[in-house]
Amino acid sequence: MKLYELTISQLSELLNKKEVSVLELTRSVLERIREVEHKIGCYINIIEEKSLDRASEVQKKFAAGEFSSPLTGIPMAVKDNICTNGIPTTCGSKMLSNFIPPYDATVISKLYDNGAILLGKLNMDEFAMGNTTESSYFKCTKNPWNAERVPGGSSGGSAAAIAAGEAIYSLGSDTGGSIRQPASFCGIVGMKPTYGSVSRFGLVACASSLDQIGPISKDVTDCALVLNAIAGQDPMDPTSSSIRYPDYRKALINDVKGVKIGIPKEFINANLDEDIRKALFNTIKVFMDLGAECEEFSIPVMEYVIPVYCIISFAEASSNLGRYDGIKYGYRAEDYTDLVDLYKKTRGEAFGAEVKRRIIIGTYVLSSEQYNKYYKKALQARRVISEEFKKAFEKYNLIMGPASPVTAFKFNEKTDDPFEKYKGDMFTAPANIAGLPAMTVPCGIDRDGFPIGLQFIGKRFDESMLIRTAYTFEQNTKFHKNIPTV
Repeated sequence: MKLYELTISQLSELLNKKEVSVLELTRSVLERIREVEHKIGCYINIIEEKSLDRASEVQKKFAAGEFSSPLTGIPMAVKDNICTNGIPTTCGSKMLSNFIPPYDATVISKLYDNGAILLGKLNMDEFAMGNTTESSYFKCTKNPWNAERVPGGSSGGSAAAIAAGEAIYSLGSDTGGSIRQPASFCGIVGMKPTYGSVSRFGLVACASSLDQIGPISKDVTDCALVLNAIAGQDPMDPTSSSIRYPDYRKALINDVKGVKIGIPKEFINANLDEDIRKALFNTIKVFMDLGAECEEFSIPVMEYVIPVYCIISFAEASSNLGRYDGIKYGYRAEDYTDLVDLYKKTRGEAFGAEVKRRIIIGTYVLSSEQYNKYYKKALQARRVISEEFKKAFEKYNLIMGPASPVTAFKFNEKTDDPFEKYKGDMFTAPANIAGLPAMTVPCGIDRDGFPIGLQFIGKRFDESMLIRTAYTFEQNTKFHKNIPTV
């Protein structure tokens, strides 16, 4: 196998045995980028020279015993809404096309402390608004399984890069499924940690009460290794939790005997692609054969998930994007008559259609006339949804279902009806609404040869149960070994 095809754990072993150097590994992945990037379009910005300089530096420190993390010397990339000191952070938008942060996000600092090699910044839906990566100002990232299909979104570049071998692992952000859905479409592993377990300092906000940074990787073991590095309290993020974080490697156990898994009837009875339904039932059989207890139950509030998610996320996005006015930083219109005209032209020229749509709707639901009718009710419904999931976890260790009602679809297939796109988050958005951890792993292939993703949702701060269950499934199936031919 080529170096770029290996996992973090495999490459870490090679580095420790001195069978390969950090520089050799970095060059291998950069060569892979040169080979396939023009076909896939994962990156907005590739920092080849900086990554090679960093690789040389890390190699010296590694040889001197200054680094001992499994992530040491491993080339990775991050979604372009995570701030990187001296490296453009565009959020996939014309608005921030010239923005270079003067600081690193906390997760970047933590990865650097673990000896990570940053290769560049990955493409995304503009300001993380979308689930196909079609709304990026720069390019449309393609699915490595088929260039005519979307990779999912908004972390489409982050998922496609791992599936195509253009990075060993990546970070994405997840507001309503933006890590898990593209991981599902690209046949890899993606995790949205519990809200508050990974610092959001340096993450450009989309919807602050829903956003969460998380890892995207080739297998569950790699996911645990990355989560170990990025989880923890951060004084720069007042929403980060002060709990004691475990070593997630200890959850890599091939055993689910006695684990109680709940499968919501609303997930099964939804308008699912038949191949996805079949894969779900096959998965249930796998777990039951391994000694887990699987049971159907009902979460009747599921019908409110998408309306609640849309109202809250659009409202928060409207508030967060108010800072982009052409004054302080970012894009500024050239011809304007006064301050109001500057605002209008700057935002009109620099925001894309999806961002404008969400700002307009979000501003409307926050207006004094509509606040009680929409936003306040959405917050009340959010509490009800959270309580329903809390009640379910009194009986079950975790909840299982499909990651998406469909597999990867063709470009422009859903552009005429935005709400159809929003409904694609129906299985993933509940975890964001309730602040729960959730994880996607591959569980099948559909009739057209595209990956099918399985989702686990866990109790707050119980990522270990998700990792254990996903790892057991992975060890007893071979779906994670399916890779696209690019």
